Amino acid sequence: MFIQTEATPNPATLKFLPGQAVMSAGTADFPSVEAAEASPLAKRIFGVEGVAGVFFGPDFVTVTKTDTVMWDHIKPAILGAVMEHFQSGAPVMEGEAGTVGHAEHTGEDGEIVGQIKTLLDTRVRPAVAQDGGDITFHGFDRGVVYLHMQGACAGCPSSTMTLKHGIENLLRHYIPEVTEVRPVGI
Repeated sequence: MFIQTEATPNPATLKFLPGQAVMSAGTADFPSVEAAEASPLAKRIFGVEGVAGVFFGPDFVTVTKTDTVMWDHIKPAILGAVMEHFQSGAPVMEGEAGTVGHAEHTGEDGEIVGQIKTLLDTRVRPAVAQDGGDITFHGFDRGVVYLHMQGACAGCPSSTMTLKHGIENLLRHYIPEVTEVRPVGI
């Protein structure tokens, strides 16, 4: 098995591509070892000292390290953990726990929210997935769109630029009711 790695815009995060499906649907975010209980793969990766977060996309695993370790020191152990897991035949997830998507929204803004989610799914999420992350809808209130950034996008130095100059401009262009985009932490 050959696992490729790619740098992301976030220097604390690397994208690992095992050459096969990781998630059959959706994504899964594990910001801590406690959150990884439903995933044998995430637990195995958190077993490497210096791992701060794990994120699963359709065909990639994004790993975020702590500031106290260097990639040169932990990358081989992470590659080994990913390889061992896929060769073992164990499931990536136990059940559907951990999968994330857009938050539900009901109310008079339902049509606007539907447009926001469609633009996120067709224009934004594929682009940020290439960088090893995901962005999901969290809420819409009085013209402000609240988005949750995950994987390489969470804590990325360029995430504010992505939100303000990329996503906000895109949404405001197509949906005049949108006035601002803000990040949320969950």
